[in-house]
Amino acid sequence: MKKLIHIALIILISASFSCKNETEKTIVSEGITEVKNDIERVEPPNWWVGFKNTQFQLLVKHPNISEASPSINYQGVSIKEVHKADSPNYLFLDLNVSDNTKAGQFNIYFNFKDGKQLVQTYQLKDREIDPSYFQGFDSSDAIYLITPDRFANGDASNDINVSLNEKTINKQDDYGRHGGDIKGIIQHLDYIQEMGFTQIWSCPLLTNDMPESSYHGYAMTDFYQVDPRYGTLEEYKELSDKSKAKSIGLIMDQVANHCGSEHWWMQDLPFKDWVNQQERFENKQSLNNSNHRRTSNQDLYAAKRDKKEMAEGWFVSAMPDLNQRNLYMANYIIQNSIWWIETLNLTGIRQDTYPYSDKTFMANWAGAIMTEYPNFSVVGEEWSTNPLLIAYWQDGHKNKDGYQSNLRSTMDFAMQKNIVDALNEAEKWDTGLVKIYEGLANDFAYASPKDIMIFPDNHDMSRIFTQLKGDIPNTKTALSYVLALPRIPQIYYGTEILMNDFAKPGDHGLIRADFPGGWQGDSANAFTSEGLTDAQKDMQLFLKKVLNYRKSSAAMHDGKTIHFAPFMGTYFLFRIIEGETVVLIINKNEEPITIDLKRFEEVGLQGKILKNIISGETFKWQDEIILNERGSLLLTTKI
Repeated sequence: MKKLIHIALIILISASFSCKNETEKTIVSEGITEVKNDIERVEPPNWWVGFKNTQFQLLVKHPNISEASPSINYQGVSIKEVHKADSPNYLFLDLNVSDNTKAGQFNIYFNFKDGKQLVQTYQLKDREIDPSYFQGFDSSDAIYLITPDRFANGDASNDINVSLNEKTINKQDDYGRHGGDIKGIIQHLDYIQEMGFTQIWSCPLLTNDMPESSYHGYAMTDFYQVDPRYGTLEEYKELSDKSKAKSIGLIMDQVANHCGSEHWWMQDLPFKDWVNQQERFENKQSLNNSNHRRTSNQDLYAAKRDKKEMAEGWFVSAMPDLNQRNLYMANYIIQNSIWWIETLNLTGIRQDTYPYSDKTFMANWAGAIMTEYPNFSVVGEEWSTNPLLIAYWQDGHKNKDGYQSNLRSTMDFAMQKNIVDALNEAEKWDTGLVKIYEGLANDFAYASPKDIMIFPDNHDMSRIFTQLKGDIPNTKTALSYVLALPRIPQIYYGTEILMNDFAKPGDHGLIRADFPGGWQGDSANAFTSEGLTDAQKDMQLFLKKVLNYRKSSAAMHDGKTIHFAPFMGTYFLFRIIEGETVVLIINKNEEPITIDLKRFEEVGLQGKILKNIISGETFKWQDEIILNERGSLLLTTKI
């Protein structure tokens, strides 16, 4: 509830903040009567007044622009320094924006020795929202992860763009484009809200002009452009605005580690060290992929060779590895993230392949964001089942090497694996439910467990229904546990209707299958439940009930956690806060079993009435409970 109130406040404050700006600030254009765009490319495409950091850097790209002398005549804006690149076709301008600078347009003049002049009109905008009201995601949220090409096609007219390399739509090709887009998400915001989700994380929506498999979005070829096959920048803004109107935040998937090999700058790199292994690339020599030895970031004994191969190897051959040790590249990435936060009023960023980038840069990147947006959230992907590595990257962890990441949230791949093992394995001393019991005990290593993101699956691994071998009770149990933990839960689209990859386990194209109902002519529609099987409808309703209960459950958001060691094939976990206790019971027994509740006396539930969150039935907590079926129970003292 606190998050719903806060998002509503953001909407109101945004309106009042904008009105205040309109009435109290005079827009200064200093005689701009015609917008000039003589320069091929200037990035960021605009900036804002009112940041704590009053300096920013412009990348200017134009043939032989290094021969020009730039100047600006605008009150409050000054060029502090001009940097030439190794390529003659770039300039980097360090601009300072004084505290009292007014929003408006101004010209940047580029004067050449031969008398030629190029003019570029640039804009400084007022900030629409007070930065203190940018509220990130937290443990009160539930995040819906979407692969946008596969969710819903809201605008068939943008399916094919002949100016881009991949020009086909083929829904029969798991690795081809299928036509999902931003409008498709907008059109189904009611569904997402009614299911109980409070945040949307979409896989990247920026231009990915690769010749094949461009649908996934992670090989970006323009960091400032929405892929036209997904829609427009205005539609992306509309998604943010309409989501917030429904008390849903928007998380952007970003990639600081690499770009796509078709990125516009790969034809003319600014500096000799703009990307790693650049000399080999330019000489058309074979390139080394990363060794993927991510522990070299922490390993006290790691060889320099291993560290270099990890940091400088390309993720794959089609994804050039960006060199964040180049200060101009570092500035570019930081400013790009801030530009998108400000443009879209984001609630968070999910940063891809976090440990592959230069870790000093990543700390600076996250620190720059948190300086401007102190209540913001960033989650970094560290795909490791080792809790020590997950802990290392979280802000506040006392690392032996003194490293401080400034990263609020990391991803709990360790617990995800524990959940699957706990439910798939037979119950023995060291297998089965003990995996989640001992896995959760590892929370002592984390600076802030409740700020870690947990998930049953995601876009890069087999669907949870597949991982659990098509077992519906176990799938419900996994979801119940994920949503009951002191964590930030993320659910992948389609989990609610038992989407799976049994035909080709682990195949990314199949994992990211189309959501039924997102295309005209679909035989089933998951948005309305029409055409779904009874099992799919049941799972959808189950998840909807748990998510909507969780949305207002203070115990599940912030409650104290107590769990008991597995006993007779069962596991009990309690979330406790004043006025509310939530109980999760996991039972792996095939036959009915009676459990002595005196074992849990310290929790203080004796004689209290609890309600089953799914069925609505009530139960008095007395001496014992009979568990008739394998699966899970979610009980609450909130009647």
